Amino acid sequence: MKDAVFTMKLEPDLRAAFMAEAEASHRPASQVVREFMRAFVDEQRAKREHEDFLQRKVEAARAAMQSGSGRTNEEVEAVFAARRAAHS
Repeated sequence: MKDAVFTMKLEPDLRAAFMAEAEASHRPASQVVREFMRAFVDEQRAKREHEDFLQRKVEAARAAMQSGSGRTNEEVEAVFAARRAAHS
């Protein structure tokens, strides 16, 4: 596996503070940056997967309504109002 070099510009104060904290944590700065990058990638993928999941749910609900097999908001509210009343 080839290593890639990643170059970035940042403020000197931020760099100094980051390097000091990396050293205080007894980890190389590059390791900390890789951990940040992995966490960012994982977070973005999870957000995208969740958005895709929600989009599929919305599309399924729209298809159900168009086919006549879905329930209106009023019907759903009535069902849950009846359930709440039954458990009161």
